[in-house]
Amino acid sequence: MIILAVETSCDETAIALVETKRNNSSNFKILSNIISSQVKIHAKYGGVHPFLAQREHQKNLPLVLKKALKEAKFASDQTKIDLIAVTMGPGLEPCLWKGINFAKDLAKKFNLPLVPINHIEAHFFANWLAPAKLEPKKVFPAIFLLVSGGHTQLILAKNFENYRILGETRDDAAGECFDKVARILGLGYPGGPAIENEASRLKISNLQFQIKLPRPMLHQKNYDFSFSGLKTAVLYHFKRQSPKTQKSKDYIGEMAKEIQQAVIDVLIKKTFFAAQNYKIKTITLGGGVASNKELRKQFKEKIKEEKNKVKLLIPPPKYCTDNAVMVGIAGFFRFSKDKKKMKKKIEAKANLKISSGL
Repeated sequence: MIILAVETSCDETAIALVETKRNNSSNFKILSNIISSQVKIHAKYGGVHPFLAQREHQKNLPLVLKKALKEAKFASDQTKIDLIAVTMGPGLEPCLWKGINFAKDLAKKFNLPLVPINHIEAHFFANWLAPAKLEPKKVFPAIFLLVSGGHTQLILAKNFENYRILGETRDDAAGECFDKVARILGLGYPGGPAIENEASRLKISNLQFQIKLPRPMLHQKNYDFSFSGLKTAVLYHFKRQSPKTQKSKDYIGEMAKEIQQAVIDVLIKKTFFAAQNYKIKTITLGGGVASNKELRKQFKEKIKEEKNKVKLLIPPPKYCTDNAVMVGIAGFFRFSKDKKKMKKKIEAKANLKISSGL
């Protein structure tokens, strides 16, 4: 089965072609994976501008499709495609509609079934791109940590359709926090990679700038998160410094390193607290923040320390951020399970939850 997938939930215009054997749910071949990023366009605004994002999707979708078909060697023959999958939410509604309408036109043109996909569930299915070959019975039940610019959630996944949100951020998502503190420090947008780069640049700590930031909700016996207090602590600390210190590379590096570690500490503590309280087989990660090298490293170290049978799955970094490959994989599972009751009417749902179905 070959799936053409479309993703336009935020500021990435992405189309991919993914192949799998109809009865093989553990082996996916990526025929093409094309992403047109809008980061440079939105950088001067310090975040995604919805109107500009939808305009770029409108312009980029035909070009991205052409590249995806060419890379998959389907440019002159689209009859090999069996299915189209498209993100319907959550995300920026104007952007979602661009992808949905484009996918609808393709489905009508080629007379193919169209499968609506939950963006959060797609991030979960990106774990099927991890090096280990996955069989559902060995994965479920699982804890899924979604950590991105728009979401920070801990989700209990009992099977492909049975999800329960255990906890989520009460204010800023982790990636949103990175964006805001990066702006305070003058590091630009997007904040996650900027903070990571500054933190990794600092090989030896400068004792002159020893910084200790709060770990919000770290010791609370629940699965919720809060990162607005961390952002505020960074702002106050930064304002107390002299103009010279504020521009010091050592100070910025120390601050970035401490911000990153504060976020990682909370994410690991909450995830493993959930893992201990539910009889799970696997911890899975997804979302753009999951591409952070230090976070990945410390999760792997923690799973080794635990010395139990719980496995850790993290998608390759390029499939943690928004992409259409994960939408295609989710499309395969959705269609395999629900092909007799596919939705006729597909609408954008900006606030769609993973536990609310489609």
